[in-house]
Amino acid sequence: MSTDPHFTEFAPPERSCGEEISSDARLVAESPGLTQTLDMTPGQALILNENRQIVYANRAFQAMAENEPLENLLGQRPGEVLGCAYSVRNAAGCGTTRFCSECGAMKAMLASQKGEAAQQGCEILKKNGDALDLKVWTTPLDLRGRRFTLFTLADQGADKRRRALERLFYHDVLNTAGGLYGYADLLSELIPAEQESGRYARSIFQLSEAIIEEIQAQKELSAAENQELVPRFVPVQARALLEEVARSYQAHQVSKGKTVQVAPDSVEVTLTTDRTLLKRVLGNMTKNALEASNPGQSVTLRCHDQDGGLAFSVHNPKAMPEKIQLQVFKRSFSTKGSGRGLGTYSIKLLTERYLGGRAWFTSSPAEGTTFTALLPPEPPSPESLRETP
Repeated sequence: MSTDPHFTEFAPPERSCGEEISSDARLVAESPGLTQTLDMTPGQALILNENRQIVYANRAFQAMAENEPLENLLGQRPGEVLGCAYSVRNAAGCGTTRFCSECGAMKAMLASQKGEAAQQGCEILKKNGDALDLKVWTTPLDLRGRRFTLFTLADQGADKRRRALERLFYHDVLNTAGGLYGYADLLSELIPAEQESGRYARSIFQLSEAIIEEIQAQKELSAAENQELVPRFVPVQARALLEEVARSYQAHQVSKGKTVQVAPDSVEVTLTTDRTLLKRVLGNMTKNALEASNPGQSVTLRCHDQDGGLAFSVHNPKAMPEKIQLQVFKRSFSTKGSGRGLGTYSIKLLTERYLGGRAWFTSSPAEGTTFTALLPPEPPSPESLRETP
């Protein structure tokens, strides 16, 4: 700890005097379009001078700073207002300790002073023992020949805590479901299938299997949305996978009174893709098609060569109303009630972000409805997956 206001272990320690801060604050205030826009922004925003001192704070930041009035924030540095424990280690304040060399916010501010826009994660240990987990953006800003930094931030701590709890939940519930599956399997083997109790045991086993499948599906979707899913590409026999999905859904309750079939002209080829994710896509296509069909109708699964790739499609004879067609891939849209709608959304998400393909549908009264996932003959590179929006 140093009491010398000119001592630093990292960023420049110099500060503007009160008169210079007031002059910069007036210059910003004379740009009403800028300040009005920032005040209407729900995120926290600051304008910093060349010495990383606050010359403007929008309403959202003032609220984050326990409704501190702007005049009390002027001249301070971000870490000082946010209560960073290291901002008081040296008399020169925020940015001047060796700990600040690893601070994402400080790195972003210094980049902006070099004329570069930057984005960084920033974990702040507060003086009271609490912690902030922030994402910070900085952009160079020029006002009448004076250089400033537009500094915006977002608290991502709640999202990280939610993800940690989510992962813990999936881990624990899968362990419990796995135990149920094991006992159900044991019961189904011990009790003869021809006995009534044996049929019940077999049903319990099938239900426990379905529970695990559903939990895994939701876990994968959650990971996919957070870009944490890592596809595992292996050789897959296309037609055999279609037949497996068809058999599975022919026994599903949603297919009661309906037929699930594989088109006879489906090709027998092997492609390299993620088998689990492709099966999930085809399963969602098939289930949606069955839910849209009437008793007595058939749902047809097919795979064929198209545009240099392999197209997997699922057809049902009913047409979708245009109102539904316009919304079908939205995350939470559903015709089945609140909380539904992830099936078609996940078809597009998994196909396009993780399998390197394209997903679409066609629907008309004359032709019915067909959902298609077109996959490349070879798996996409990790680099191309990272570039997928």
